[in-house]
Amino acid sequence: MPRPGFVLDVDRSTPPILFHHGEQFRLEKLPAGRSRVIYPAEPIEALDDPDAAIHHALLHPLGDSEPLPALLKPGMKLTIAFDDVSLPLPQMKAPDVRQRIIEQVLDMAAAAGVDDVHLIAALALHRRMTEDELRHALGDRIYDAFAPHGALYNHDAEDPDNLLFVGTTKHGEEVEINKRAAESDLLVYVNINIVAMDGGWKSTATGLSSYRAIRHHHNVKTMEHSKSFMDRHSSELHHSNWRQGKVLRDAGIKIFQIETTINNNTFGHDGPLSLLQKREWEWTGRDRLTFLGMQKGLDAMSAKRRRQIFMGWRAPYGLTSVQAGEVDAVHEVTLQNCFDQHLVPVEGQTDILTMGLPFICPYNVNSIMNPILVMCLGLGYFFNLYRGKPLVREGGVLIMSHPTPWDFHPVHHPSYIDFFEQVLADTTDPKVIEATYEKQYAEDEWYRHLYRTSYAYHGVHPFYMWYWGAHALQHLGRVIIVGGDVRAVRRLGFMPASTLQDALEMASDVVGRDATITHLHNPPILMADVS
Repeated sequence: MPRPGFVLDVDRSTPPILFHHGEQFRLEKLPAGRSRVIYPAEPIEALDDPDAAIHHALLHPLGDSEPLPALLKPGMKLTIAFDDVSLPLPQMKAPDVRQRIIEQVLDMAAAAGVDDVHLIAALALHRRMTEDELRHALGDRIYDAFAPHGALYNHDAEDPDNLLFVGTTKHGEEVEINKRAAESDLLVYVNINIVAMDGGWKSTATGLSSYRAIRHHHNVKTMEHSKSFMDRHSSELHHSNWRQGKVLRDAGIKIFQIETTINNNTFGHDGPLSLLQKREWEWTGRDRLTFLGMQKGLDAMSAKRRRQIFMGWRAPYGLTSVQAGEVDAVHEVTLQNCFDQHLVPVEGQTDILTMGLPFICPYNVNSIMNPILVMCLGLGYFFNLYRGKPLVREGGVLIMSHPTPWDFHPVHHPSYIDFFEQVLADTTDPKVIEATYEKQYAEDEWYRHLYRTSYAYHGVHPFYMWYWGAHALQHLGRVIIVGGDVRAVRRLGFMPASTLQDALEMASDVVGRDATITHLHNPPILMADVS
């Protein structure tokens, strides 16, 4: 059995702790006697035969659903939607689990005489997937069979001719999704859950939706009232998605949901990066030499070269579960499998939470981690990796380690550049930003054009990334970034520090000199179950 996650109390014998620092690394000594480190569990054993598990799930669905072959009829209209390039992180070694599942779905459809089949990447307001990214996710066989004929494509949230307004929730939330998906006799959704936030009705109600519908839950009020995106029952974001899902279900849209979970085997058990998954006191002499050589080599490289190396990494994730059928029944099983891998019991909150931010988040795959995404990853995602209560107490301090470069991908993030230069130069207050600037960016024709025809995130996307951290901004007393570009960090409204020790000294102004410190050790990902 793999070892579970645990909490280490730091004493004088504890070695320096690994902090990810973008595409670099730092070793930091934490103060003894008042510090603790939360370590993730080791990877759960993967399923021995993923293809057999997928086949069984399709034939033995959960909830009120017939087996997939019984739902497939000659002459029907079938749409298969799937999670986009934002999952998993990093990208997984081929064959991707989406390829494994969709190949079996297509084989069953062919056997049933179904020939009207479309495949749609469920982008929401994300950038379009490239041919290489689609080939990696689906495999060459699927791509070559469907893409040349226009039957494999990216969802377009700004195409009025291919969106269908379905209805409105009792809370006044509009529901609009991809027209082809809505009008199909069967919509099969293929999902990858790397964290508990994903899946369920969020797959269709967000992934196949439009700005008109998404704005009802991607807003400041909703984000401030989502007390952990990883706990569906405490997340107003998810409550809204589930209300929209009810409208989809009541409209008669038939959905066969397929969800998967993967283990946290990000860097493998052997190979050049395997030591990143080890606990520091278990490093061998060879591990220490490997780390020092890797650290010096990366420090000597250009930022562009470091990004190329890390974006080329393919994680050896293992499939730990697959379940199919009715959305709610499927998702409950999925959540439990996520929790089995990620939950680590933690007693009480801390005054100071430290974290090293890695090289990747959902929105910089094959791209650049710009300052807005640094904020989103730290305050939106890692801060929310909890169930119960936040790891850091209200009024506490968050310290993040990341280079935070004043650097943007001009193709992927054009509206981010203007948001950073114009909006954040005026204010960092989420409510003011929303009221003053959102409509202008959301409806800008140039941003729409780039989203629809190039590989740009939607014009409103940087706003949503800023709102994603709204709960943390409301909760925290101070945010400090170690080793970041000073101008960029200040533009975010945070405090820059050169070293961790400097940051701890700055934090003492808020929480005192005897403050408790908790370090969130990642990646791999964990979820703190805070009592």
